[in-house]
Amino acid sequence: MRYRVLVSDPLAEEGLDILKEFCDLDVKTGLTEDQLVDIIGDYDAILVRSGTEVTARVIEAGKRLRFIGRAGAGVDNIDTEAATRKGIIVANAPEGNTLAATEHTMAMMLALARNIPQANASLKKGEWKRSKFMGIELNEKVLGIVGFGRIGREVAKRAQAMEMKCIAYDPFITSERAASLGVEMVSLEELFRRADVITVHTPLIKETHHMINAETIATMKDGVRLINCARGGIIDEKALADGIASGKVAGAALDVFESEPPTDSPVIGLEQVIVTPHLGASTVEAQKNVAISIANQCISVLSGGSAKYVVNAPMVPAEQQALIEPYARLAQKMGRLLVQLIEGRLESIEVTYGGEASELPNTKFITRVILKGVLDPILQVPVNLVNAEFVAKERGIRLSETTTEEAQGFKNIITITARTDRMTETVSGSVSGPNRARIVSIGGYMTDLTPTGHVVISRHTDKPGVIGKVATILGRANVNIAGMQVGRHRPGEEALMVLTVDSPVPPEAMEEIKRVDGIHTAKYAEI
Repeated sequence: MRYRVLVSDPLAEEGLDILKEFCDLDVKTGLTEDQLVDIIGDYDAILVRSGTEVTARVIEAGKRLRFIGRAGAGVDNIDTEAATRKGIIVANAPEGNTLAATEHTMAMMLALARNIPQANASLKKGEWKRSKFMGIELNEKVLGIVGFGRIGREVAKRAQAMEMKCIAYDPFITSERAASLGVEMVSLEELFRRADVITVHTPLIKETHHMINAETIATMKDGVRLINCARGGIIDEKALADGIASGKVAGAALDVFESEPPTDSPVIGLEQVIVTPHLGASTVEAQKNVAISIANQCISVLSGGSAKYVVNAPMVPAEQQALIEPYARLAQKMGRLLVQLIEGRLESIEVTYGGEASELPNTKFITRVILKGVLDPILQVPVNLVNAEFVAKERGIRLSETTTEEAQGFKNIITITARTDRMTETVSGSVSGPNRARIVSIGGYMTDLTPTGHVVISRHTDKPGVIGKVATILGRANVNIAGMQVGRHRPGEEALMVLTVDSPVPPEAMEEIKRVDGIHTAKYAEI
């Protein structure tokens, strides 16, 4: 099957060439929202840059959409919540333009320090006014970096080479991590108070909109210089213009604006403000890199794989993958087993992380993996890591996640409890190495089950003859038993039997097992 992909903004040929090998590709740029709504129902994926607005209305019309890709870092032109509700993966290409944005920031900072654009314009008019363009040295100045992600870290590296002192604010970066890079992590208030030059590298969200405003500018040093090569709207342009007029702000360099093109911006006509038309990612290398990245992610998702830079589902940073993945693999298997053991309408899922598992850096990701394992086999709608929580919520399934130091004799343990209108069932699992994960308890009975293959799980009265009768039934059905475990609390009472078998068990054989004297419940499951 060849998928259909729409590219609605200009994309480098290198990315288009990759897509053409895999899918039927249409490049249609400059579309209005109405035009996009009219045609999007025919496509499995849409790739955009910053020009196309992928609104909730567009997403609703995209009946076949499985992937929305942004060839660049920002996704504020995509309604990610609407996409999430429909189970559509949204991904970007944040690394492809990192160096381009970093170098543009450095260029803006140097130009701002030495008044280079203004001096260039003056000289070209035939003027020779050296004293008018007196600049400052960046050596030993304090650079305040708001947002210490990829670009912020690269800016710090280059600023340190010029012997600037770097301080940073980022609520998601530890002081220890920043210190290892030679950067002091401070509060936003302290950064505004101490920095000679401030550069912002955050997304535009509710918390960062007008982060730099009249009130915060008032707390800054006299003669501060501001740089924004991130997103328009982080700096209140009216407040910036007022700050420059009062002399509080010596100058600013802006690559992005609240409204683009910024025809009505109060800063455009100010001599102290250097402006460029959103050029942060505009290098040949960056456009090639982001096009290739988003094309490959699109192909991966449409082929049944995953996207490297998903933005609307919990991500696992590269440095956490080796730690998280064994737990995630086990968790999905546990969820899949659990849903095959329960009966009735699912009301809640409770996940408990114990011991070392309680200290995992990304339990939210693992919980979504569990939800996918539970919901995928029982629902008609596609369930993935993007929409699992929404799907559960829409169906009234309550979700809770807790942590505890107790691990029931193991180094780590994950316990999933499913409650229905008819019963409660639990499954616990533990990881003892990168390739060794076990289901260690079912319904409170100890097990040691490799989470793969075919199993028959039954509860029965602990008395002679029951296990033999079950084995006889499986033998007549030509089902080979590969392993057997029996867990019990006290002799003669209820016991749990887990049989691993080499092939699926026919339904009629399972019905016969359920009729064996002493068998309370019996379930066949594929893990």
